[in-house]
Amino acid sequence: MTAEPTRPDPSRVLLVDGFERIAEGVPAVIEGLSVPELLWQPDAAANSIAWLVWHLTRQQDEQVAQLAGTTSVYADGWERDFALGYPSGAHGYGMTPADVAAFALTTPTLLTGYHAATHEATTRYLADLEPGDQDRVVDRSWTPPVTVATRIVSVLEDAAKHLGQAEYVRGLVVRRRPTPSR
Repeated sequence: MTAEPTRPDPSRVLLVDGFERIAEGVPAVIEGLSVPELLWQPDAAANSIAWLVWHLTRQQDEQVAQLAGTTSVYADGWERDFALGYPSGAHGYGMTPADVAAFALTTPTLLTGYHAATHEATTRYLADLEPGDQDRVVDRSWTPPVTVATRIVSVLEDAAKHLGQAEYVRGLVVRRRPTPSR
């Protein structure tokens, strides 16, 4: 008698697929843009593509690290590489328009590299996540209390929203480019 093959956990497959879509979208939203284009803000209170990608990655990194009980990827050298001057542990939530405008970037590869490292940490965490772990309560300050599964979906939702915002700003940036003369 042969053992029946183990079926992958459907919720894990969906979560990995969702995070893979973000991981594919981040380089696509950055590709072909200059640093000034990545830092352009539609107005003084709006977010730039660079800040949006940094923030979506920071929130994913911090929240997954907290769930996994590990140090964030950012704290493992990326914070030093970005050299933003933000308080240690900053991830974008609650930042003012002045904080966003102060975001600096030397090269687009900082954003893509940091996101790739964060994505790798996320998929490692999801690979080790057992179905029973998803019901573990991680925050009782909400009604109902937040479980691991709820937090992961929240992280994915936030990343998807911010990636969509960055894609929209990219469209504005590309339309601002001068049209070639004939």
